[in-house]
Amino acid sequence: MRLLLIRHGQIQSNADQVIDSRIPGPSLTRLGERQAAALPEDLAHEDIGAVWVSSMVRTHQTAAPLARAQELTPVERHGIHEIQGNHWELSGDPEHIAAYYDVVLSWACGDLDRRMPGGELGHDFFARYDAVVEEAVRSARSAGLGTVALVSHGTAIRCWTSRRTDNLAAAELEQRPLENTGVVVLEESADGERPWTCRSWMGEPVVGVGAGAHSGSAGGSIF
Repeated sequence: MRLLLIRHGQIQSNADQVIDSRIPGPSLTRLGERQAAALPEDLAHEDIGAVWVSSMVRTHQTAAPLARAQELTPVERHGIHEIQGNHWELSGDPEHIAAYYDVVLSWACGDLDRRMPGGELGHDFFARYDAVVEEAVRSARSAGLGTVALVSHGTAIRCWTSRRTDNLAAAELEQRPLENTGVVVLEESADGERPWTCRSWMGEPVVGVGAGAHSGSAGGSIF
């Protein structure tokens, strides 16, 4: 099974460098729309059989051109929404941003009992994200599909992959930013706790897994 994790296109809060995890949240900027429009060509080499999106507007808008090109109807699931900042919503204060990512990094390092102030525990985040991935994979298998695309969110993708892949780690949160419409390509592994291997990150092969795979990014904000 091949899993494509795609970050949504740019929203204004990305351009402004502020935390924005509200649901359903804002629409794409004009740049974000152009990024989304580039995805079908960028991913033309992938045999995508299903597209899943979060409950946030920007993932629906990002997925729309890709879904049309593949003649697919996106499946919405709330569980792959962004990690919510709660107390720090719409803040661009560097201290608030650092505090938000400190919690996320602690989850990636295994401190799942830590709570995002005013929000969820690390256990809660991984449980909701795992549930959607598992459902998407089961659905794809039952339909005889080999590749599924999930249009999700930067911090959520980075945190989830840090604990669910056998060749990435917590340090990847800092070392591997994910731009708007950046694509992370995963393939199933034999590791029960870390059931995926990252084949490429925004078009660059991940060290140690070979140079054959590639993924795409139309570019944009890394925040």
